[in-house]
Amino acid sequence: MAAPIPKKILARQHEITADFLKEIDKHLDDLLKNDLPDMFEIRDFAEILHIHPTHLSNTIKLTTGKAPCFFFEEKIMVIARDMLKDNDQSIAQIAFKLTFDPSNFTKFFKRFEGVTPKQYREHMLMQAYAH
Repeated sequence: MAAPIPKKILARQHEITADFLKEIDKHLDDLLKNDLPDMFEIRDFAEILHIHPTHLSNTIKLTTGKAPCFFFEEKIMVIARDMLKDNDQSIAQIAFKLTFDPSNFTKFFKRFEGVTPKQYREHMLMQAYAH
């Protein structure tokens, strides 16, 4: 039988996970406010947290059961959906704001949402007018 994981290590794993999630939010806020040229990668977050990228990845998987990119992509999708609900920015502008070229943004969005950004926006506008 394996020895139980010491509480200190468990606490540190949860601390790393919480810090990672906070840094994602901070980065995405900065990205939207300041038009940063690049989207961070997992290694950038690991550097901020002063740990190795593999350690960050393994810790997130251990504490949540999901890869770090899942949380990052999920938060990007929340922002993208919100931005698409407003019709004051083109899809290309939204893509650039989120550091995608429009074609890759469409592929990224469709992979998670099952529809293109244009289809999503049209659906949201139809719903808004229906109410």
